[in-house]
Formats: sequence, structure tokens, C-alpha cells
Amino acid sequence: MTRLSVNINKVALIRNSRGEDQPNLIQVAKDCEEFGAEGITVHPRPDERHIRYSDIPMLKEVVQTEFNIEGYPSDDFLKMVCEVRPDQCTLVPDPPGVLTSSEGWDTINNAALLKEVVAKLKDQGIRVSLFLDPKIDFVKAAKETGADRVEFYTGKYAKNYAFGKELAVSDHVLASKEASKCEIGVNAGHDLNLENLHFYKSSVLGLLEVSIGHALICDALYFGLHNVIQMYTHELKK
Repeated sequence: MTRLSVNINKVALIRNSRGEDQPNLIQVAKDCEEFGAEGITVHPRPDERHIRYSDIPMLKEVVQTEFNIEGYPSDDFLKMVCEVRPDQCTLVPDPPGVLTSSEGWDTINNAALLKEVVAKLKDQGIRVSLFLDPKIDFVKAAKETGADRVEFYTGKYAKNYAFGKELAVSDHVLASKEASKCEIGVNAGHDLNLENLHFYKSSVLGLLEVSIGHALICDALYFGLHNVIQMYTHELKK
């Protein structure tokens, strides 16, 4: 069964645009779980343009399913994660000021850094996932860091889906098979939506979790949050 973790960054972005507390991020997280989400994901960035560091402890108190914090392993980020101790921390190679996550770790050239960070997080009982492009060599190297999972970057898959879905997913299929051999779990995220989600889930071996935010919130403008979460979980279950 593949879990749906809802990324609520865009909800925080709307809240911050008025400098007030509407929509209330904590209530939205609770509602997402009530409506069927099996996890809540946040990705705080240095400029706090959406999720703020001050949001994190409050979310940790209310999330009842699985709390996943994504981000670049800066000193401030790691300090916060080790204090909050979420269920999962997904390490992402985002430089400061980047608009969105558009590539994964080179787990070969960053092996020393990642081994150190992974060990620190696992010492706190936190499951660690590495955001990476679906390449066999990167999966092998990710296993060597001690990470529990990898999260495949699906932005290119989503972009190429309309031009040939079998070709678009082919690297992910091969990388997921390698992950199974290495006994490392597989998550996925970025630009997955109602059109491409079921095919991806059906093609990728052992997909444990998808993190979806932007597309889900956009769909919620038309269909409502309750309906949309049901629609996404249906795509994962059918």
C-alpha cells in the first residue's frame, strides 16, 4: 500500500500572503488526516516564505499519522529536526533561494556529508530518506550512506508523461528494482498529479509513499480539500 503524504507548503504560502492566520495551517493538517491523508509533509526554507520554523513544533503535536520534514541539511535545519524528531526527515540538496526542488543528491560525490548527517538523524530515532534522481548508481550509493529510503524526483517524469509514459517512467522502474535489491525503501515526489499518479504507482516497484502538494492544492480549489484527498488516495488504491 502506497501512503499519501500531503505537502502543506502552499497552504502556508497563502497564509503568509496576508500576514494573518488564515487558512490556519494546524487545522488544515488535522483536516487532511481526517479526510484520508496518511502523512503530512513540510519543507521549510531559509526565507520562510511558506512553512516557518515556528510552525514545526505545533505541527508535530497534532500530526497523528506520519510527519515528514524535508530540507537541506544546514546547521539550523538539523538542529530543528533533532529537537522536533519527526517520523521521517527527507534530505534535499536545495541551495538557499531556490524556487523549488528540481534535482536530487549526487550520492556518490556527497557521500561523506550524507553519511555524517544520516548517522546524526538516525541517532535521534528519525527515519532518513534521500531525495535523488532515479539512477541506479545513486541508489547504490544512497544505501552506503545508511539512509533508510530514497525519494525519487518525479519532476521529469511528470513533464514527459504526455509524450510517452512508458519511456518517462523507465528510469524509475530500473531504479526501484535496484532499491529492492539494496533493501532500501522507495518514496517519490514532485509534480505527481491525478493524471500521472496511478501509472507511476503501478510501474514502480515497492513504492511506499508519495509526497504531493502543489497539484493537490490546485485541485482543491475546484473540488474541495476533502474530495481531492479522496481522489488521490483512490488513484493509489485502484
